Amino acid sequence: MAESKSKQKWQPDKRDMVFFAIVAAVILLLVLGANERKTKPVPDNETHQSVQSRAECMTCHSIDGVKPQPIKHTKADQCFQCHLQPEHWNTATP
Repeated sequence: MAESKSKQKWQPDKRDMVFFAIVAAVILLLVLGANERKTKPVPDNETHQSVQSRAECMTCHSIDGVKPQPIKHTKADQCFQCHLQPEHWNTATP
């Protein structure tokens, strides 16, 4: 009896198609949401081009500085890891 039944080929039903559609939508959202950096680039001027360390950045961007960082800004030690330098600068690692 069981031997006479042939193995049936899998056919996706409506539930499978809904699952695939949801997976495709999630992947699409992840790909579209992963765009370029959203941080501000470093201004292209002599003051910023001469900066070589985080301490130098913080002379102006500390709480008491001319242009303080936002309150929720990360405390990372490498400013140029997030903030892009103009391409014609020599890369530094403050």
